[in-house]
Amino acid sequence: MSEVRYLTVSALTKYIKRKFDADPHLSNVLIKGEISNLKQPGSGHLYFTLKDQKTRISAVMFSSAAGSLKFQPENGMEILLSADVSVFEASGQYQLYVKKMEPDGVGALYLAYEQLKEKLSKEGLFDQSKKRSLPAFPEHIGVITSATGAVIKDILTTAQRRYPIASIRLYPCSVQGEKAVPSILASLKEAGEDQLLDVLIIGRGGGSIEELWAFNDEQVAREIAAFPVPVISAVGHETDVTIADFAADLRAPTPTAAAEMAVPHIEEVLERIMRLEVRSHRAVNQLIEFQKQKLKQNTDSMVFKKPQKLVEPHAQYLDRLDERLNRESAAVIQQAAIKRERLQERLFRLNPASQIERKKNSLHRLTERLANTTTKKVNMNKQRFIQASASLEALSPLKIMNRGYSLIYDDSNELIKTGRHVKPGDKITVSMQTADLHCTVNQKMERETDGKE
Repeated sequence: MSEVRYLTVSALTKYIKRKFDADPHLSNVLIKGEISNLKQPGSGHLYFTLKDQKTRISAVMFSSAAGSLKFQPENGMEILLSADVSVFEASGQYQLYVKKMEPDGVGALYLAYEQLKEKLSKEGLFDQSKKRSLPAFPEHIGVITSATGAVIKDILTTAQRRYPIASIRLYPCSVQGEKAVPSILASLKEAGEDQLLDVLIIGRGGGSIEELWAFNDEQVAREIAAFPVPVISAVGHETDVTIADFAADLRAPTPTAAAEMAVPHIEEVLERIMRLEVRSHRAVNQLIEFQKQKLKQNTDSMVFKKPQKLVEPHAQYLDRLDERLNRESAAVIQQAAIKRERLQERLFRLNPASQIERKKNSLHRLTERLANTTTKKVNMNKQRFIQASASLEALSPLKIMNRGYSLIYDDSNELIKTGRHVKPGDKITVSMQTADLHCTVNQKMERETDGKE
């Protein structure tokens, strides 16, 4: 009878694993499903269960592949993945070894999210320089969230525990679905009109990207950035990041953390007040003691015991000043007297009567000089006139006419200088000294000349 050979569990598991690894249909399998039981330890590996309505399978995504993800997987998220199906020898169960993963149905939303984030960032809406500091001791805190969710309960509980003197005002709104954006905007408007608010918390619990999408709306982000008081965003879990988180002045990982950021701890405030009170008492006591010592030093000083010692040096200094004043005053008076004498001498020289007399003498001399010059000029011009008149009379045609000469003019009253310009029948005028003769040329007789006319 042959010996029966039994396999060990390890051997059987290895055999099954080799079968899985050798099957090409179990390599690079494309699968879709929902994430549950997600775990991400410090190693960076992702461990989760992929499930649908009927079945579930374990899956692992090592850090080498998980590091390239552009989104944060979370429970309840529908995903598409590429994986190898193999056996985990330690437990003997088959599981998925995920190589690639992407959201199912949220690819477009993710792209829209990134585009809007880039747009608002370029506008400067997220600049850290625009972020406002939270008030140290707020009296009125506004909360925009669902009235029935766990968020408001967590905030109320935390705020009452840490800082019970603060007043919490809820502005309820819908936080997911088609009505969420208009509802959030309406609550922001209502809260913005509240003049008593010191700080505002806006948020909701965790969820898928579709459920959080209202907080990725552009108008919501702009209203948060423009809100009149500092805003704390507490949307989703710590791994969820929305546009509202970037637009707010401060982001809290959870609603509870938002309440802790918004208000101080009353015990810490009281402890700080007590420390300040002790420091104030100590400072006041030290100041009193210092002033006492200073007073004692002053009362023990020579000033209080012999006050005349304080006055005597100043009295001596005053005498010196008085002597100096008298000496310098005499010098000033003497200089003023000298200056006055000089001014009197100058005034005498500049006496108007003396100046007038000098001016009168000068004017008389100028008048005589002008009369002499004028007489000379008139006599000289008179002599020149007589000479010019004699020359003019000697050259005058009338003077020539006295000797029997006459002037002949044509009918155009032009002077006729030669017979060449006259012909028989012309009307001429013979101008004599005492009369003008109007004649007609009857005959013209040429006369020989020397060539000159």
